[in-house]
Parts: sequence; C-alpha cells; structure tokens
Amino acid sequence: MALFSTIFKDIGIDLGTANSLIYVKNAGIVVNEPSVAAMNAKTNRILAVGDEAKKMLGRTPAHINVVRPLVAGVISDFEMTEEMLRHLLQRPKTNSFTSYRRAILAIPNDLTEVERKSVEDAALNVGCAKVYLVESPVAAALGAGLPIALPSASLIVDIGGGTTDIAVISMGGTVVSRTLKIAGDRFNDDIIRFARDEFHLAIGEPTAEFAKISVGSAVPLDERLEIAVRGRDMTTGLPLEVVMKNTHARAALGKSLRAVTDSVREVIEETPPELAGDVLRQGITLCGGGALLRGLDELLEKETGVHVTIAEDPLTCVARGLGQMIDDFESHRELLDNPLRPPAINL
Repeated sequence: MALFSTIFKDIGIDLGTANSLIYVKNAGIVVNEPSVAAMNAKTNRILAVGDEAKKMLGRTPAHINVVRPLVAGVISDFEMTEEMLRHLLQRPKTNSFTSYRRAILAIPNDLTEVERKSVEDAALNVGCAKVYLVESPVAAALGAGLPIALPSASLIVDIGGGTTDIAVISMGGTVVSRTLKIAGDRFNDDIIRFARDEFHLAIGEPTAEFAKISVGSAVPLDERLEIAVRGRDMTTGLPLEVVMKNTHARAALGKSLRAVTDSVREVIEETPPELAGDVLRQGITLCGGGALLRGLDELLEKETGVHVTIAEDPLTCVARGLGQMIDDFESHRELLDNPLRPPAINL
C-alpha cells in the first residue's frame, strides 16, 4: 500500500487566471506560479512556464509569444493550457515513475458544459487518471475554515485574477452565487487606462500590477503612498516617468470596486431570510489576491453593514480547500461533481 501511494499521487489543482497552485497529498502546496507560458514560434517549443515566463511579458521579440492561456477563469488557449499544466505537474514528481491517480480541479460557478469539459480534458491529457471538479467558492470556503457542512450561511467573496466569485454556502452546497468578470486583471486594466488618460503615459500590465500592489487602495488612507511609474509618453513617443499616488490608484479602481460591492449586496438581497440572519452573525469572508487590496474589507463592511474578515493567507485558500478534499476524499465526496466518464462505444 505504501508503494502504491508513492507511485500514484492524488492532487488538487487551482488552475487560476493569474496563478496556478498544485496540492499533492501528504506533501502540501508544491507549486505556486503564475499562469503564464512562453513559446518560440520558430521551433514551436515551450521556452518557459510560470515565474520565468512572467518575467518575459512585454519584453520579447516577435517570434516569442508570451501568453496567459486562461482568461476570466476560462481556458482560451487549450493547447497552451495543456502544455503549461504538463510542465507544472512535472515539478513536484519525486521520480519518473510517479503518476497522478486522482485530480480535483477548482472552477468558477458559471462555466458552461463545454468550458467544464475543456478543463477536464486538459487534466486527463496530461496524465491524470480521474478528474473531479469543484466550485471555487466551495473550495475557498473550506480552505478558509468556514463551517460549510452545517445548516448555516457562509458568505465567501473570492477575488481572483480573472473572476470574482461570490457565494452563500450552506450544507455543502451553493444557495446563491454570482460570478463577475471583474477582478485583479480588470484592476490592472483600470490603472493602464488611468495612466493613459491622466498622464498620457502608455504602460504595460506588469507595471500596472506593480502600481496596484504598491499604492492601490479601496478607501482613503491616512498615510501618503506614491510610486514612480515608467512607460512611453504617448505625445512624444519617448520614455517618461511620472509619480502615481494612492489617490490616483483609488480613482482608477473606483468603478470596478463599485461593481464588486454592488454584486455582494445583490447576493445578500437574494439570500433566504434565515440564511441572511446567519450572514449578519457570521460575517463575510474575503479571499483571493484581491483581498489584499488596502481597505477593501472596510469598503465592503461600509456598503453592506456586515462584518468582513480577510481569510488567513487569502492567496492559497482554494488550494488549501482542495487539499482537505484530497486528504480526506470520502468525507468530502458530496462536494464534488461526477468524474468525466468515457463515452460508451456500441460495436
């Protein structure tokens, strides 16, 4: 049995728009890297995946394509997703004989059947024997330590790279949910547009993300934050450096943050009365990379009147939830969708 468990591993995969995390049974989170791949168009070979590929964003010659194969939580480039996943799965292997027996993948709430099947196919094609799917908010709530199996409401807001998943969970199932295509990537785009309109400065996505992390906020701050942002002057075409303050970043993010808070309010309004009372008592839990935006918990609390808590280590909540399912599969089987079954062939 020990030899079997050594060769055949069970894994959880959080295939996110911004970052991909892999949890291996009895080993914990072994991969946490950006969902980015770089390919040489001349040789049709993958040059880099993860951190190394992200460093190339906006810095490559014409024959090297750096792509993010997932957009808004959905696979947009199937072949690149498959290659990226294959490379990431090779990293935690301790020997060449190791294979993956069972995989649980987290997906957004509102995927179509075609989109769900593309996720399953990608995992099957890279060597996973059996694939299960679970909704990301359920995995995130489990990873955040919420009592999702009890008949009481757990409201989770998971702000990732491509989507914001909002869900009220009770007795292991989603009661009310909403998925927005407004999250970390949209916040970056907001900053890019603001720099263009306000400073006539063209900047790339890595610079916008750095500015968001450095000076971004959802509410006015007591301290004054500012950062030097470099790009191309759209008037002269020459390099230019400007100073971006936290007030600039807050103005850039305002519209998107309003959409997020409005959606949280709508989910609460649609929640059954008894569960709404539970939400008021237990509060809202924030997770995902977006939860790290300064003052976002204060903004949500002000808009909803409900206490907001940021989960411990919000970036890994989904992966830790998948880990709990992997480590105790039978206890959490009811949270999962059925595995993909091969079609019957009539001879």
